[in-house]
Amino acid sequence: MDLVRITRKAHFSAAHRLSRPEWSEERNAEVFGNCSNPNWHGHNYELVVTVEGAIDPETGFVMNLRELNDILEDKVVSDMDHRNLNLDVPWLSETNPTIENLAVSIWNRISESLPSGANLASVIVNETPRNSVEYRGPPKDGRS
Repeated sequence: MDLVRITRKAHFSAAHRLSRPEWSEERNAEVFGNCSNPNWHGHNYELVVTVEGAIDPETGFVMNLRELNDILEDKVVSDMDHRNLNLDVPWLSETNPTIENLAVSIWNRISESLPSGANLASVIVNETPRNSVEYRGPPKDGRS
């Protein structure tokens, strides 16, 4: 069985603050720099999601890219676009919204929504043209 990867991109703009509430403002500034600004800051994020699976002989698709787009819009973009990630996104409420944590949270949010036979291969979050994270899912051999 040949496995093929398909990729869909999405965009959202959002504000956030990187901080640990139990730390002092000085410690937050030392660790997170300008990203710990108490008045927030924002990014124009690019989300790149890759799904892997066998080509369906009937449709010629691994999965319909329109369906993948709809999943991304419903599960991610509609919740995050033009929002404060710290305050407005319930599924991030216990998470410091670093791009690492965003990638893992987005993976968890969309992985169960894919159709049978379509497996999430990677989630990339580009925060700036120079800063990005790729997450390929939890370890498959049971190690953490």
